[in-house]
Amino acid sequence: MTFLASFASGLLRLRRGPWEMLATFLIALGVVMLMQPFFLWAYTWSFLVTLVGTVMFIIVSHFPE
Repeated sequence: MTFLASFASGLLRLRRGPWEMLATFLIALGVVMLMQPFFLWAYTWSFLVTLVGTVMFIIVSHFPE
């Protein structure tokens, strides 16, 4: 099974690993959006993206392995 297929399967079965990876990606994306100096829209949405990733990480940390 390829990585993408196993990742999608984990998301659909509500497993912790893939959802934590997605939440971590959102947190990192929000931080990058916050620190970049080029696009005002990215800076404007950075707090919301970081917040969604953080709340998602807290929720999915209770999912089964």
